[in-house]
Amino acid sequence: MKKYLIALLAIFSLGQVAFIPSPLAQNPGVTIPDFADLVERSSPAVVNICTTEKVVVQQAQGGIPGMPEDQAEFFRRFFGVPIPGIPNAPKQAQPNPGKPQEADRGVGSGFIIDSNGLILTNAHVVEGATTIYVTLTDKREFKAKLLGMDKRTDVAVVKIEARDLPKLPLGDSSKVRVGEWVLAIGSPFGLENTVTAGIVSAKSRDTGDYLPFIQTDVAVNPGNSGGPLLNTAGQVIGMNSQIFSRSGGYMGISFAIPIDEAMRVADQLRTNGKMTRGRIGVTLGEMTKEVAESLGLGKPRGAYVRNVEPGGPAAAGGIAAGDVILSFNGRDIAKLTDLPRVVGETKPGTSVSMQVWRKGGTRELTVTVTDTDSAQAANKKPETPATNGNSANTLGVIVGELSDAKKKALNIKGGLEVTGLGDGPLARAGIRPGDVIIRVADADITGVKQFESLVKGLDASKAVPVFIRRTDSTLVVPVRPK
Repeated sequence: MKKYLIALLAIFSLGQVAFIPSPLAQNPGVTIPDFADLVERSSPAVVNICTTEKVVVQQAQGGIPGMPEDQAEFFRRFFGVPIPGIPNAPKQAQPNPGKPQEADRGVGSGFIIDSNGLILTNAHVVEGATTIYVTLTDKREFKAKLLGMDKRTDVAVVKIEARDLPKLPLGDSSKVRVGEWVLAIGSPFGLENTVTAGIVSAKSRDTGDYLPFIQTDVAVNPGNSGGPLLNTAGQVIGMNSQIFSRSGGYMGISFAIPIDEAMRVADQLRTNGKMTRGRIGVTLGEMTKEVAESLGLGKPRGAYVRNVEPGGPAAAGGIAAGDVILSFNGRDIAKLTDLPRVVGETKPGTSVSMQVWRKGGTRELTVTVTDTDSAQAANKKPETPATNGNSANTLGVIVGELSDAKKKALNIKGGLEVTGLGDGPLARAGIRPGDVIIRVADADITGVKQFESLVKGLDASKAVPVFIRRTDSTLVVPVRPK
């Protein structure tokens, strides 16, 4: 009690409150930015986008489906909204019922990147629209032409017939720092030129194969999509694209496409009308801690190759299922999602060097990147082969020889098929009959006798990686022999 009274006396002295200074007062160099001038400069280059689509209009039956009569009457009295089926309400005619009609589809945002009418927005804002209308802050409205869109990155470019328009300066999204102030301008819920502010809360968020998003706590809602994310210098560092929400509204997290990535896509869309990406023909799998340790990598890194497309660029360059790609064209691959991005950015026809991890060491390979539009090799369904024998072993599986037909179908040179399961580590790991064991540790499997000898010599105290071929994927299963 005495300590409590002493604390009170320290705060209240001679009837006056002794206020504790805030961190901002203690650090006069720290100030909250005033966004007013920035908004005044930037707003004229932000546009509202409204789209329509063809729908079949049915004959009205009266009333509004799903709306109670008392609510409908409220809207009629206070907002002048005509409600069909309500007494004294104007009748609404439905022209040509049953035939396609233009109907409002949705609203979004965009921003001008060229004074001659080029506008950047999200692909999901304009996808499926029959008509795109762009409204400027001076209330001029234009019908826009879609130059191209890329759904994988959610980027679209539209053009309006206008000149000498205000445009936004572009920043460098690679220099964005977590914690810096940012500002969003857009049309949330159709409310044009709404400004919200916050900070960058994270970078390089993986929510897709081709984009490392900028995460912010800026209030972004439906309708903000396609609007700019600005830094305090008034430069565009991102385009607002996604929200994390359980209700459809803002919940404290939003995501923006880095402007460097968006413009790389936009440049191709305005020139070619589509996005062309490089490809090498591999299917990737997640690199877990257990798999990395069993392969001798130490820590999870790189992109694990589950499958190689027969006759594709990776196969021609010597990439094999079970490899771990550590670098591509001089760029380190830290995680699975890094590889599709760097490959996609590579111009088709380019020969690049790759570093892969295989059998406890690194190898340097060269692969020629092709176009994503190139014809895909046909995947043949593996046949059910006959087996030429079987063998029990300490891994808990019965194996048999592979037919030449299955080897060809799976695009492998050797291996043994699992024909039965016993009580052992592979069975407990989920291996099933029909799977093919192609490698144990660093040894390729060539036959039953070689496999038996190899398994007998395994150290039961250490986890060993077993490479399993299943349909078109290669799995790595770390196990300890019993």
